[in-house]
Amino acid sequence: MFEVPLFDVRIGEEEVEAVADAYRSGWLSSGPATEELESRFAAYTGAPHAVAVSSGTAALHLAMLVAGVAEGDRVAMPSMSFVATANAATYAGARPRFAEIAGVTRPWLSTEAAAEALDLGCSALATVSYGGRMGETAALADLAAARGVPLIEDAAHAGGSRLGDVHAGTFGTVGAFSFFANKNLGIGEGGMVVTADAALADRARSLRTHGMTTTSWERHRQRVSAYEIGELGFNYRIDEPRARLATMRLQKLDEENQARARIASEYASALQDLEGIELLEPPAADERQSHHLFVVVLAAGANRDGFRRALAERGVETGVHYRAIHDFELYEDSELELPVTEDYAVRTVSLPLFPHMEQWQCELVIEAVHGAAGTG
Repeated sequence: MFEVPLFDVRIGEEEVEAVADAYRSGWLSSGPATEELESRFAAYTGAPHAVAVSSGTAALHLAMLVAGVAEGDRVAMPSMSFVATANAATYAGARPRFAEIAGVTRPWLSTEAAAEALDLGCSALATVSYGGRMGETAALADLAAARGVPLIEDAAHAGGSRLGDVHAGTFGTVGAFSFFANKNLGIGEGGMVVTADAALADRARSLRTHGMTTTSWERHRQRVSAYEIGELGFNYRIDEPRARLATMRLQKLDEENQARARIASEYASALQDLEGIELLEPPAADERQSHHLFVVVLAAGANRDGFRRALAERGVETGVHYRAIHDFELYEDSELELPVTEDYAVRTVSLPLFPHMEQWQCELVIEAVHGAAGTG
């Protein structure tokens, strides 16, 4: 066991009790707790419509479908992301066209590279709020609007991230959030689709329930039994206990993100001048980020395995976010050249970051990084 794990989740007794109440209610599939979560999440993000689903990947899949991504399409996206971003496009019958990140200390999609990908025949654009950073999201939204293509936002890391008053996931056509265990709003599994378009939201609700025109809860509440199947859908429903847990944890999200921000600030102050270590470019003045990740970029040619091993020997767990998607066998493309993405992928290391980190844990991480910097 590590003295400082990479992520850690604590569920309070009041949250456990809320989940128990959901079980006591006798209604376990999507129902009133799901509707409450959707309403509260829409209000929190400023999105007119929110549709709760079973996972972040399900949210991405539905986001692709309702945005119009279809068989034979190409979707421009970064390769520096979790593979679910690409898988979601593939599920829709499309293929990803990977584009370059903005820089080795700016590991989010480059607007210039996205424009070049659109020039090559992409009919949709997907961006990722890497680590909770907004990156070039606003410029990408402008690009998508100018080209007349949908923008799908993978906001899995970005619960609580805003640029000015605009929340991540609401810049484009549709946004997708994840409630996976290690996310800021982590409940185990779950996700959310958000959009300003009522028709897209209605289609997402139908698709999450096998394409049905009414849900079990709606039929129970309205005492009607008929429904229609308009198109092939999926079983992407979230259950009531998880919906209740997500609602409870949403109330703590800003407070927990502020705690993450304090830890990230301590890291940045202590590591910004350390030789052999680079930090990500500071955010814009009007950007409030979720601080889902705190990453350091090792010097070119550094021994990352040795660096991580040195931290592990001090009891500090680290991670890598991510291996470039185009490096996986499924998406391998020998003709694709993304040198900045590939450089970042072999140099990045994620440090522990969770809201209830104790001061001694933060100090241990900083001391371990200082001690390991020479091994990298």
